[in-house]
Amino acid sequence: MVLDLIEEVTRTDRPFRLRVSAILSLHRRALEGLSAYAGTTRPGDVSIGKSRHAPPAAHLVPELLEELCDYVNENWSEATALHLCAYVMWRLNWIHPFVDGNGRTSRAVSYYVLCAKLGYVLPGQQTVPEQIAADKEPYYLALEAADEASKDKAVDVAQMEALLDDCIANQLLSAYRDATDPNAGGPKERKLH
Repeated sequence: MVLDLIEEVTRTDRPFRLRVSAILSLHRRALEGLSAYAGTTRPGDVSIGKSRHAPPAAHLVPELLEELCDYVNENWSEATALHLCAYVMWRLNWIHPFVDGNGRTSRAVSYYVLCAKLGYVLPGQQTVPEQIAADKEPYYLALEAADEASKDKAVDVAQMEALLDDCIANQLLSAYRDATDPNAGGPKERKLH
């Protein structure tokens, strides 16, 4: 389960480093039982329906994934958790490294980075990835805005940061509501992609 990997990274004392192997592992877990390609990058070129973005050629995917990890690792100390989360969500979708499950994997990996940077799993129901999966239109608009900025070689994930800011607030507010509701509690199924 994706949540297990997130909890594991927040319990360790080792410095965090995003690695391609972690991205592939999260992809495998997100697509377990759904795709024969779970945990592997795409073997060929792909297109994205209803998007102007043309993902890079398949042979570039390994290097681009390394560059994504380098960006996170090199900016780990200075960047906010919100920025790193937004960057990963956009850039992983931009690379589109998988045959299937790119969106759910980007949401899982970005949440993984967010919690790792914070040092804990965020409390509350309706996690950030669940909220985005429930209403994808603002997510798609934020991806398009970051894509547009990247044409000028700029990293501008401000719209994605704003979306994630709202999602984090909603998740934390749900924890507050649960804390003030005498009927709240008990295990709830969580799906982080």
